[in-house]
Amino acid sequence: MPAINVSLKDGADAAELDKAKQTVEEQGGKITHNFKLIKGFTAEFPADKVHTLSSNDHINVEADQEVKTQ
Repeated sequence: MPAINVSLKDGADAAELDKAKQTVEEQGGKITHNFKLIKGFTAEFPADKVHTLSSNDHINVEADQEVKTQ
């Protein structure tokens, strides 16, 4: 399963993040890390189910990947 990062958009209610966590667990995913500095988490989630999270207007969903600076 691919890893994804889920974070709460500015101005969104924190309950939306709890709903996203619930969706991950209900659809066979696993939360692997909860962020401390931002409201979000990393999860292993089935690729064919990502659309169920990305359709939520209150959260950002992106692939977990290495970030490099120049």
